[in-house]
Amino acid sequence: MVSRNLTHVSEFLLLGFSEEPELQPLIFGPFLSMYLITVFGNVLIILAVSSDPHLHTPMYFFLANLSFVDICITSTIIPKMLWNIQIQSQVISHEGCMIQTYFFILFAGLDDFLLTVMAYDRFVAICHPLHYTIIMNPHRCGILLLVSWIISVLHSLLETLMVLTLSFCGEVKISHYFCELKQLIQLACSCNFLNELVMNFGAGILGGVPLAGILYTYCKIASSICRISSAQGKCKAFSTCASHLSVVSLFYCTCLGVYLSSAAPHSSHSSATASVMYTVVTPMLNPFIYSLRNKDIKRALRAFFQISAIKKGNSPGLKKGPRIINC
Repeated sequence: MVSRNLTHVSEFLLLGFSEEPELQPLIFGPFLSMYLITVFGNVLIILAVSSDPHLHTPMYFFLANLSFVDICITSTIIPKMLWNIQIQSQVISHEGCMIQTYFFILFAGLDDFLLTVMAYDRFVAICHPLHYTIIMNPHRCGILLLVSWIISVLHSLLETLMVLTLSFCGEVKISHYFCELKQLIQLACSCNFLNELVMNFGAGILGGVPLAGILYTYCKIASSICRISSAQGKCKAFSTCASHLSVVSLFYCTCLGVYLSSAAPHSSHSSATASVMYTVVTPMLNPFIYSLRNKDIKRALRAFFQISAIKKGNSPGLKKGPRIINC
């Protein structure tokens, strides 16, 4: 039996969407544009919510946190990919890969939990409107957010520490544009059975339970809406959760697409392409989904820009000095 030479690998190769280097620069412009739109759009949501006292409600509190997480999950991946394209390199250090894996799992889990908490918020608002302010008080909102962070941090830490126990040999090529957990486990030379068990169990629990909670809350919401007598009341109730339902559908449909593409044989690059949907496209579209049909967000953004323009006009540097008349 030939024993494998298991050595400490100091770096990995991120092959991106294609192993042909000449194709990599073609994606630099589109990804840079999507990243800037994602950051700019989600920052605007955060500024609108924080600057308008009328938006200091549980729904917009969680929306601002979702925007922050969307910025973080995109910033964990895209800047490194753009930097590698710019310097024409595919290398990521072992430490950088572990850090990227940790933060990606962390923010992906937070995204999932926040969508679940937002579904619960809509459930209370529609099914128990008279007790909404009592149930969704600031203390409970803070507890829900804190629990989401704690579970996500612990899960991400567990997955990353288990990857650190794996050994890699030779030149490790990752057919992705970031250090994806599943590929790291599959590329290991040492036994990875326990890693796959924990990964699948974690994905089933932390992905399945929130999804089941979201489906349950929307079944209750649909039942409550059907009991409303007036058509106007039904439309108003549905409009309060339409944006969230759109984001949830986009998030889980793209995750399902990634899972199905990764399950197919010889589909590494197709999995990378599918991953773009929930790592880049979904965070980019979320601000548009929540702002285009939301009058409160539109009003807050208009007020924010008006106040900014007034402050800029009244700044000392723009004030005209006294006119000097020469006699």
